[in-house]
Amino acid sequence: MAFIDYYSILGLGRGASADDIRKAYRKLARKYHPDVNPNDAEAHNKFQQINEANEVLSDPEKRKKYDEYGENWRHAEEYEKARRQQAQNGGFSSDFASESYQYGFSGGDFGGGFSDFFESLFGGGARSRKSRRTTGFKGSDYNVELHLSLRQAEQTHKQTLNVNGKNIRITIPAGIADGQTVKLKGKGGKSVNGGLDGDLYITFIIEKNPDFQRKGDDLYTVVPLDLYTAILGGEITIDTLTGKVKLKVKPETQNGTKTRLKGKGFPIYKKEGTFGDLFITYSVRIPVGLTEKQKELFRQLATS
Repeated sequence: MAFIDYYSILGLGRGASADDIRKAYRKLARKYHPDVNPNDAEAHNKFQQINEANEVLSDPEKRKKYDEYGENWRHAEEYEKARRQQAQNGGFSSDFASESYQYGFSGGDFGGGFSDFFESLFGGGARSRKSRRTTGFKGSDYNVELHLSLRQAEQTHKQTLNVNGKNIRITIPAGIADGQTVKLKGKGGKSVNGGLDGDLYITFIIEKNPDFQRKGDDLYTVVPLDLYTAILGGEITIDTLTGKVKLKVKPETQNGTKTRLKGKGFPIYKKEGTFGDLFITYSVRIPVGLTEKQKELFRQLATS
């Protein structure tokens, strides 16, 4: 099993801080994301390596094990337990052999590419032990980011993810939140020796929308209002996420006046047919390019 340098994958040194790891991951994940490189197999492979490196280095316990055991970090607890037993017994015992096979090692050489590592810890005598008990190791958990527009997050829809060369089709419920993480059991890395497959964790990143700001299930928007409608009142048409709506504007509406459209906000997650509200702030526009006659009328108003 070739050694995988997770620090090198993220372009970091071993002294990198948690913040350094987070920033490097986000930068590289965006660069190599399958949505950005749809037909680039090398970029897809790089994206998976980046996610695997982040999954280990962003977790303090996993990082500690990785720093000490390298590619064999997943088996750190077994190694430590075996090391303690060897120290107590002055060498291997039949109990150790049975315990080792219970955690998924198979055959006389321990299988899975870890025999060299065990021999470096305990010597070649480990090869002589056998047991019938074989329970495999769980596969790696994968962490990926899925970027959606606000309008995509507003509708239930299907999307296909490419994870480690495998296409996974998922249904995204309307109302998914920015930063929300969902777990797909068994969709992560493959197990070793018949254990459980790892899980896939998807974190949703909702991109900012130029027209609407989302706060929970409510939406906020600024609607321009011409001076004449603000003074005299009238009817205007505004855009919502689900289409256009007509609004009545009261006479003498002030700049910054707020109004609410109930049920015109964001869909509430997994509550079909329920929505937040849309809050509107009027921004009164001062007319420009007035003719002299128009200016004179305003002067008359100002002195009346």
